[in-house]
Amino acid sequence: MTTVAQAGASTAPAAGRRRKPPAAPPTGPDRIPKPSQGWYRVPGTDIKLRRVTTILSQGFPKPQLVFWAANLTATDAFNTLPTLVAASLRPAEKEAAYDWLRKGHIRKKDERGEIGGAVHDVIEAHVLGTPLPEELLADEELAPYLENFLRFVTEWEVTFEASEMTVGNFTDGWAGKLDYLFRSPRIAAALKVPANTLFVGDTKTGGELDEKGVYPEAGAQMSAYRRAEVAWLRDGTQIPMPLAHSVGIVLHLRPEGYRPMPLKCGDDVYEAFLHVQQVAEFQRVLAKSVVGEPLTLPTITEERAA
Repeated sequence: MTTVAQAGASTAPAAGRRRKPPAAPPTGPDRIPKPSQGWYRVPGTDIKLRRVTTILSQGFPKPQLVFWAANLTATDAFNTLPTLVAASLRPAEKEAAYDWLRKGHIRKKDERGEIGGAVHDVIEAHVLGTPLPEELLADEELAPYLENFLRFVTEWEVTFEASEMTVGNFTDGWAGKLDYLFRSPRIAAALKVPANTLFVGDTKTGGELDEKGVYPEAGAQMSAYRRAEVAWLRDGTQIPMPLAHSVGIVLHLRPEGYRPMPLKCGDDVYEAFLHVQQVAEFQRVLAKSVVGEPLTLPTITEERAA
């Protein structure tokens, strides 16, 4: 086969077209992988790591969410019954009312997301030693959450070592962003472990304090973060993931109070997470080709019948 060079063809770019210069290697915080469509892409490489929350959403059974969404819809319906009845008689308003009613769980998740984001901002201020953002202090709806969070920090003598830190496992192919790493001599004493033990932490704001608001999925999520191989600091430096205890803490945070909930996140829970990852991968790839097209009855010719 004749190559371009052997044919004497020019390898220079055509007139008026310039070859793009090679991309500069990422530096500083740009070295931290960013989530995109269920993946974390490692800058400067072709490596893609599956997002931990995507794995859990696609592979972890959540039957309780069905009942939660149904109860939320029923509550919204009874709270706005006269409006819904009136809308049902007006075709122009009926579709909008139906759409509003069926999206109640989305509105609730967005509301919780705002609270969770505010709590993360408070933790970040603690980690960096900066003042609390003024807009958070002035928000009356968030005030009881933040007050209870600060009570937790004070009463349990919590010191944070990382917040919103991206971590990854190249061997098992996943990455995620943990809520925080912290130490607490009082939690350590309650669990009968050394006072300087490092814990993985997470915050949940759902449910009520006297009801279930923390689920085993959180333990599976923390087990993954605990088994990360690497972590990225804020300046983009990649470091080995520090060793955390096999019990993590979920802070169940509500306007009426808080509960520090211990969840197992050791190697046995991580093995379960890897099974969840396989189920999620089945849903992502193989499940799309498992069900074939309907069969049609073949025509049998006389010769074949004979």
